[in-house]
Amino acid sequence: MGEHQLLGGVAAEVYEYALRNGTFKDEEIAGRLGVDVQLISEAREALQDLRLLAVSANGRVVAALDPDIAEAELVTPLELSIAQRRREIAGIHQELRVLSEVYRSRARSTDDDVPIRVLDDFEDVRREIDLARRRCTEERISLQPGGGRSAELLEQDLLQTLEMRKRGIRIRTLYQNTARASLATRTYVRQICAQGAEVRTAEELSERLIIYDRKFAFIPKERTGKKPPGAALVTDPTVVAYLCRSFESIWQASQPFEIGRTAEYQQITEDLRVSITRLMAKGLKDEGIARRLGMATRTCRRHISAIMEEVGATSRFQAGLLLAQQGLIPDASAVPANPDSGEVADS
Repeated sequence: MGEHQLLGGVAAEVYEYALRNGTFKDEEIAGRLGVDVQLISEAREALQDLRLLAVSANGRVVAALDPDIAEAELVTPLELSIAQRRREIAGIHQELRVLSEVYRSRARSTDDDVPIRVLDDFEDVRREIDLARRRCTEERISLQPGGGRSAELLEQDLLQTLEMRKRGIRIRTLYQNTARASLATRTYVRQICAQGAEVRTAEELSERLIIYDRKFAFIPKERTGKKPPGAALVTDPTVVAYLCRSFESIWQASQPFEIGRTAEYQQITEDLRVSITRLMAKGLKDEGIARRLGMATRTCRRHISAIMEEVGATSRFQAGLLLAQQGLIPDASAVPANPDSGEVADS
């Protein structure tokens, strides 16, 4: 009834006139009140819509009606409709509550019977992750190897992460150091950390991992082709506890993902240089170094070329020796004993 705000102005005067005189004539009221007749007509229509004016059989407005009666006539159907909606809502709650108990009973039975379920289809993985997220009440921990993630994935995860934080769920995420160079990732980290999430980075991470409430662990299958891989859903308490301990070990040795400090980018470059030289000294190929550090192979090769040029080396082995002699490799014993050993294959 928001369109009847005229009742606060001219319509109230019109109603009072009709009540006092027992009749309603647009031209007469307009002249008496000194307003345009069109405004009186609009006021009359508003009063009729609110059932405040009675109309005779021949269509002539003859009298003003009691507002209490009009209110009852207008409100009663709405109250009946609201009551009906409430009964429908209660019925839905009751029916689904019964089915929910059946579903949860079956889910618990399935979890107990199959401690490791391999899901080949990515959509099945997505549904199980969504279910675990909605069930989560305490904590989500995750490992995210590789460099920065795509803006599309981060935008989707941002909404889910913020929703979990609103429920008081602790969020801890581990990235690799190279992710700090990604603008999209830094923006994402800034937003979730502002809401209490915790993010750190480590030099190397093995595989992607997500664990909810230390009960449900998702381990991705090996990717084949461009399609997203499936995953194993692990609920076995012993295996999940082992995965949690592994996460905690890396977490304790990692560094906070700090945002917005100019010196940080210089530190990233230096840390990356040390990591590359250490893996070069171990004899890993370019592809292996790139995979271990979560970067593109082409980018890794540019860093390796720059390092070799900096120390004046003509081969990777010579670069390893020179770097070790200069004390630039944390573990100098990692340098191969002779140049004939070549580069070892990636494990």
